[in-house]
Amino acid sequence: MSPRHRESSGWVESLQALLSTLVIALFIITFAVQAFQIPSASMENTLLVGDYLFVDKLHFGGSRDSAGLIPFRPVQRGDIVVFHHPADPTLHLVKRVVSVPKDRIRLVNKQVWINGVPQQEEYVHYLNGPADVFKDDFPRLDFSTPNINSRWYIDLPNHVERGELVVPAGQYFVMGDNRDNSQDSRYWGFVPAENIIGRPLMVYWSVQDNEGERTSMGDKIAHSFYVLTHFYRLTRWERVFRVVR
Repeated sequence: MSPRHRESSGWVESLQALLSTLVIALFIITFAVQAFQIPSASMENTLLVGDYLFVDKLHFGGSRDSAGLIPFRPVQRGDIVVFHHPADPTLHLVKRVVSVPKDRIRLVNKQVWINGVPQQEEYVHYLNGPADVFKDDFPRLDFSTPNINSRWYIDLPNHVERGELVVPAGQYFVMGDNRDNSQDSRYWGFVPAENIIGRPLMVYWSVQDNEGERTSMGDKIAHSFYVLTHFYRLTRWERVFRVVR
């Protein structure tokens, strides 16, 4: 084989290897794993603002992104899920599944009852704030809140029987672990099964993020530069590679 032919053959093989790697990477990103950043304190202390996660998109199967792929299992109570917001599908949220289809749920003084049984939720975090009848004794049709979604406010009575919320087929009721600081199903309703993307797999990086909300592009660039130049000090090393449960 001539040197020119060997050089050409080597170039083709390198290109094929590169294309194979790109195809595999594209498959993983599209169907198997997705990166996700925790944007709010609603899941403290399980997940913190500044946690960066890998989301397992194959775990439950049947989502809009992984339909028809295996392995999968049904969503269960206690699962943490990443999903498209029911009222704004462009927004991704992470919450814990509290009730599954056919469950009857109610909150009494913040205590969750499912099908008449009080739940033991060791992961729940409470703040020492004032009582809020709407979120603490849910569902109460004689109380409302300015934070409730208008469509959910109208639809809510259709799902309440004898003071309990009945979860319909193909829907899930989710709440944040930080129960006193979580905009969740109490405020905007059920999460359809097809909205669920997957479950958080592990924290691959965690950074202290106490700078508040950054809305302008300049603020975001400045913050990114600050984190980059203080990477070691700002990284919460004890959370890196932590499995999410």
